Amino acid sequence: MELQIQMLFISFAITVVLGLITIPILKKLKVGQIERDDGPESHLKKQGTPTMGGVIIAILMVIMSTFLFLCYRVSSPDTANKILPLVFVTLGFGIVGFVDDFKKLVLKNTKGLKPMYKMIGLLLVSVLYTLYLVKILNIGTDIYIPIFKTYLTLPIWLYIPFAIFVLLGTTNAVNLTDGVDGLSSSVTTVILTCLVAISIIWNVPEVSLLGTVLIGGCLGFLLFNLHPAKVFMGDTGSLLLGGAISGMALYLKNPLILIVIALVPIIETLSVMIQVVYFKKTGKRFFKMAPIHHHFELSGWKEEKVVIVFSLVTLVLCIAGMMII
Repeated sequence: MELQIQMLFISFAITVVLGLITIPILKKLKVGQIERDDGPESHLKKQGTPTMGGVIIAILMVIMSTFLFLCYRVSSPDTANKILPLVFVTLGFGIVGFVDDFKKLVLKNTKGLKPMYKMIGLLLVSVLYTLYLVKILNIGTDIYIPIFKTYLTLPIWLYIPFAIFVLLGTTNAVNLTDGVDGLSSSVTTVILTCLVAISIIWNVPEVSLLGTVLIGGCLGFLLFNLHPAKVFMGDTGSLLLGGAISGMALYLKNPLILIVIALVPIIETLSVMIQVVYFKKTGKRFFKMAPIHHHFELSGWKEEKVVIVFSLVTLVLCIAGMMII
């Protein structure tokens, strides 16, 4: 536990330093946010705010994962090797997001990465990570069932598509949650903390260490991302964090816990689906705007209130999740 606390403070400090260096560079490159014309009117003033700030967390991951790998290479080579797939799935999703952000914001291609290419990239990372868990690490195809506190072994032909669905679904959900200053980073920090707590209880050091690094990174990033945000994480950050959460949950053989602790991102995703289906059937909107955090904004909530309420709800859900594992 002492090591995790040290990693938390070190990661926080490095992220703050990286933020102070990176944000001016993003400003110089004119990598600015592009706001939707049909979005909340209050968001129009954010036009031009530096985005793609997820590179800060990505650089932190490279620095800290390299440090941890080298440290454990001699004392505990097994732990060192087990860190690698978690780093891969986290940075893998982040790289896909970075390419999308780079095309949109640096190359000024407003469409960014083509949806098909983006999906292929995310799918490739998901498949490789799942196969690594099953074929290289041999963790098995059993998943933990919360409440019942038992394991269910899935046939491999069912486990692989299930794991891929968890990775893609979680990543998309976290991406949709990133629409208000500090919302995605705040909610994600709480979820990561819950997963780290589970990994400490279950004695899975590679998850607890990398999870702690990301918590420190998210907290450091929040200094620049809280309202009024000085930088946005972009797809680089949201896809990276989504990959980390789902990758950690699968590694712990506990992906079903995400239904509880990541319910806020899940609701964000469902709100978009409901909005699309309802509009196609009736020509009207079910919500004032989707994802649902925009609905609350248009209902009179300030951004700070949305972040606080969604984060507190996530905290309560994570406590409930800890009680049923």
